[in-house]
Amino acid sequence: MNTRRRHLWAGIGFTLPWIVGFSVFTLYPVAASLYYSFCDYSVLEPAIWIGGDNYRRLVDDGTFWLSLKNTLIYAGFSLPLGMVVALVLALLLNCRVRGTAIFRTIFYVPAIVPVIASSMLWLWIFNPSYGLLNLALAPFCHLLGVNPPGWLADPAWAKPALILMSAWGVGNSMIIYLAGLQDVPEALYEAAEIDGANKWQQFWHVTLPMIMPVVYFNLIMGIIGSLQTFTQVFVMTGGTDGAPAQSTLLYTPYLFATAFFDFRMGYASALAWVLFCIIALLTVLATRALKNKVNYAR
Repeated sequence: MNTRRRHLWAGIGFTLPWIVGFSVFTLYPVAASLYYSFCDYSVLEPAIWIGGDNYRRLVDDGTFWLSLKNTLIYAGFSLPLGMVVALVLALLLNCRVRGTAIFRTIFYVPAIVPVIASSMLWLWIFNPSYGLLNLALAPFCHLLGVNPPGWLADPAWAKPALILMSAWGVGNSMIIYLAGLQDVPEALYEAAEIDGANKWQQFWHVTLPMIMPVVYFNLIMGIIGSLQTFTQVFVMTGGTDGAPAQSTLLYTPYLFATAFFDFRMGYASALAWVLFCIIALLTVLATRALKNKVNYAR
């Protein structure tokens, strides 16, 4: 009994630094934000309990609905685009060709470049006058008799520009797909080939079912990441006002501005918990949609 108790205290002692860190830097902030979401709290003055008023105000907040709409549109296009691009790159990099390691490094490097540096780079690429992208599109636009897109300077093209940029940092998802592809038994491909399956049939009936756990993981992480997009929007549009014409006003920049520019921390906490509920709901829907397709057995 004494030995068991000694082992128990030893285990608690080893995990205590993590428990303290988790409690102070994660558990307490989450609990505090839930409490403040029911308060009128400006950070500079004590919080005043107002019940569910912050949540009721969301119903009549046009900026909230606009930011939510823009975020869902952005996530609805950037998430599938990123997953497809990452999977295609992983399939190509899974081929046994000379220089594969070099190509893997090249495609992964953008994922480790700081987001601010990437955003500055894409600001130059999207420049309407001398940007690299419009210089490449100029001959086609001249042939069609249209002007090159204004990208971040044009409300109609600003959101597509951000969606296009989102495919730049798919290196993490690509590596995870690649690990899943390399775990598929070669015997399955050999059996499918003997049965007369072509490459597309092998991918659809062998590869995709075998990597569905990886697809599911990347989908959930993609949902979380796309709905929390902040840094690139903040850098590339010059703030949190959603320029041009609020076309890039996403949810997290609006939440940030509400908390730290307007000092409405209670209302911002309510926004944060609404976002949490949206992410949780989409996660549940994705889990149920793939419930019968994700198989961890080998």
